[in-house]
Amino acid sequence: MKGYALSRRERNNLVRIVVALAAFIVLFVTDRATDGWASFVPGKWGWLLPFGLYLAVYLAIGYDVLWKAARNIAHGQVFDENFLMCIATLGAFALAIYNGATGREIEGFDEACAVLLFYQVGEWFQSYATGKSRKSISALMDIRPDYANVLRGGEQVVVDPSEVEVGEIIVVNPGEKVPLDGVVTDGASSLDTKALTGESLPRDVAEGSEVVSGCVNMTSQIKVRVSKIFYDSTVSKILDLVENASEQKSKAENFITRFAKYYTPAVVVVAALLAVVGGAVSGDWQTWIYRALSFLVVSCPCALVISIPLSFFAGIGAASRCGILVKGSNYLEKFNKADIFVFDKTGTLTRGNFAVAAISPEQDRDEILRLAAIAEKHSNHPIARSIVAAYGKEPSEGYALTNVAGEGVVATDGKTTILCGNEKLMRRNGIDCETIDSVGTVVYVAKDGAYAGSIVIEDELKPESAEVVGSLNAMGCRTVMLTGDNARVAESVAKRVGVTEFKSSLLPSDKVGEVEKLLAAKSKGDQLCFVGDGINDAPVLMRSDIGIAMGGVGSDAAIEASDVVLMQDDLRGIPTAKRIAKKTMSIVIQNIVFALAVKLVILVLSAFGITNMWVAVFGDVGVAVIAILNAMRAGSAAKEKK
Repeated sequence: MKGYALSRRERNNLVRIVVALAAFIVLFVTDRATDGWASFVPGKWGWLLPFGLYLAVYLAIGYDVLWKAARNIAHGQVFDENFLMCIATLGAFALAIYNGATGREIEGFDEACAVLLFYQVGEWFQSYATGKSRKSISALMDIRPDYANVLRGGEQVVVDPSEVEVGEIIVVNPGEKVPLDGVVTDGASSLDTKALTGESLPRDVAEGSEVVSGCVNMTSQIKVRVSKIFYDSTVSKILDLVENASEQKSKAENFITRFAKYYTPAVVVVAALLAVVGGAVSGDWQTWIYRALSFLVVSCPCALVISIPLSFFAGIGAASRCGILVKGSNYLEKFNKADIFVFDKTGTLTRGNFAVAAISPEQDRDEILRLAAIAEKHSNHPIARSIVAAYGKEPSEGYALTNVAGEGVVATDGKTTILCGNEKLMRRNGIDCETIDSVGTVVYVAKDGAYAGSIVIEDELKPESAEVVGSLNAMGCRTVMLTGDNARVAESVAKRVGVTEFKSSLLPSDKVGEVEKLLAAKSKGDQLCFVGDGINDAPVLMRSDIGIAMGGVGSDAAIEASDVVLMQDDLRGIPTAKRIAKKTMSIVIQNIVFALAVKLVILVLSAFGITNMWVAVFGDVGVAVIAILNAMRAGSAAKEKK
């Protein structure tokens, strides 16, 4: 990741590895270029010199491994990679000491140091890769507010956000994080929401605008009336989601955990049998102990234990950079198999607000909108607001407005009379109008007894709806729309967005029933995703295999009930998340197959003495480093979203 800075611990470990590696190279090259370090000291005690030199390197690079192994053994956790490394390397040292003391060729000091040295290289790569992936997720942790400026008794007091009550006024200065959810009461500014949504464009707010915690105030001071206590605020819920994401493990991770639990003790037993049986049968104990030690080195499950969780971690980090919060690696694993996508209509495929879709006759558009805006200007009905918004100007004043229940509005200023409503209003006033057949709401307009025209109001489609549904259909997925609207409206929306099927006139409880039917009918291994706005759809989000909530910012139900939250309220996050999930699972499978295949081959070769400990080092550390580097590629899926 661009801009990733090493932690102090990573820098210290890197320095230690470089220094130890330099010392080891000097010792190893000198040892091979001469008759050996033992030749520098005449007599039978010459082996003590290489022993002392290599021991210094061994302790410098491996003291923490020895300490971890001893501590884990004391706590009853014997069989882990630290234990395997200690047994293998201390055994190699013991063999070298035995060879030196008995006057044989000294072999084992360099290999023991090399094993620990390259093991630490693998551990450092793991730390670096984890930190690099964690940065995507930990960036969200930066949204945690440190304080709140609250107005009490006419004075501004700095307090912890958890101490602020609902209804109190807080002051947010430029450069500060918004500490709590609320409504702007004074001022106007631009908010940086990137940490929450991944969206780079700032959001403008003014008096009356809702703001959510975690955003950064960019330009001017604003005052906000708090609407939620800190523990119910958006930032608190998102932080809780992020902090607990790692607890939801995938099947692959659980498999590796169980595999390592039984695998490690098994290879220790096999190595012991290899040494004892081979040594007893052949009488060459030194050779068979060496083979057993090589067997232990290559058998270390580091590549699997490290790279598999890291792959998922990188995938979750990639998703978070796109404004997609995944609650655990198990959901990322499921998303790879997701092939049934069920969409709520209102607020998901559509914007959930009315807008002018058509005006007839089109050439009189401005006049028709002007007349309708005069009649509807004081109404709070969504249809009335959409007409006034479409007119875009201040409607004329001086008209007396009369509401006709179930029909519309009559507006008059003593000279001009405007009728704005449904067909009943027109007929009752003797106005001949052309009946408009539309799935939307039709508003008829007349002036001074003459028909002026009509306005069709429809729920706006989100611009990306058809694109996303088309992408999912192209992937071979089944797309279903559920809505409470009537069949005509549902069919119109379904055709425009391209879903393969739809169900209409559904109550909220009916949606649960429809999802239950789809779940019962799906094939084994299929995964059903429900995409909703997270407010009215909480029961269905929780019942589906994967609940995907739109508009995570400010929506408590979205964060509580869903498994995946699209923070940008953008459906394009769905194919992006599926692409990330597919790449992550591909890398996981690659690492499992590669690590097991290479280790199995080298284990067999080590058992038969065809390879030595140097090859075993590659079988452990080399495979681990390659698997880790491969795991880091999961994060690159985010770059492909466009």
